[in-house]
Amino acid sequence: MRLTDTAAYVAGPGCDAPEALGAGRHPTARRLNADLLPLLAEADLLDSPATWGSVTTRAGAFRLEPVRPGRDLDLLTTWMNDPEVDAYWELAGPATVTAAHLRSQLDGDSRSIPCLGLLDGTPMSYWEVYRADLDPLSRHYPARPHDMGIHLLIGDGTNRGRGLGTALLRAVTDLVLGNRPRCTRVVAEPDIRNTPSVSAFLNSGFRCHAEIDLPDKRAALMVRERALRNLL
Repeated sequence: MRLTDTAAYVAGPGCDAPEALGAGRHPTARRLNADLLPLLAEADLLDSPATWGSVTTRAGAFRLEPVRPGRDLDLLTTWMNDPEVDAYWELAGPATVTAAHLRSQLDGDSRSIPCLGLLDGTPMSYWEVYRADLDPLSRHYPARPHDMGIHLLIGDGTNRGRGLGTALLRAVTDLVLGNRPRCTRVVAEPDIRNTPSVSAFLNSGFRCHAEIDLPDKRAALMVRERALRNLL
C-alpha cells in the first residue's frame, strides 16, 4: 500500500527564521509568528493539478486530471488487478478496494491528490501527487518544507517497457516544479525490487539518495532537485 496518511508537520530548515519574520515589529508579534510557522507550512497544501496545463513529451501531450470515482473507478480497478501493478500496489480485488484507497485521499485535506495521466487525451496512467513533508514518509528522511512526492503506475501493459515512464516522470516533475514555486525538490520511494521503476526515475533526472525501510517495503529514496532541473 502507498503511504498517503497525514502526519504532523514540524518546521525545519528552509523556513524563515522567527527573527526575520518579526523584524521591526513588537516582540509579541515576533512570538506569534514563531508559533504560526507550522500552520503557515500547512496553509499552502495543494491546488488542483487540473490547472497545471500540459507538457509536450516525445510520446505526445501529457497532463494530469484529478480522479473522479464515478467516472474512473472501473478503469482504475482494472489497472489495480493487473498482476504487474498488484505486485507493488497490493490493491487487487473488487472495485470497493480501489474506492477505499481513493476515498482516503479524496475525503482528506488535499495533502494528496489522485490523478489520471492523460496522453493526447487518453487515460493511460495513475498518479498520486502529495505533500511529502506532511506525509508519514517525512519520518524516514530529512524532509524540507514543501517537499512534493509522487506515486505512479502505467495502467496499460502495452505502454510499459519502452521508456515511456522516463518521459512521463520528467513531465510530471516539471509540472510540479513549474506550478509549486515553494517546492525545491520532488521525492519518490519506489520499491527497491522494482528495477524498471528505479531506472525510470534515474533516467528522468532523479538521484538515489538512500535506501530506506518503510512499513510495507524497502525503498529507494529518489530526489529531483529544482536547482538541477535543467542539468539532469
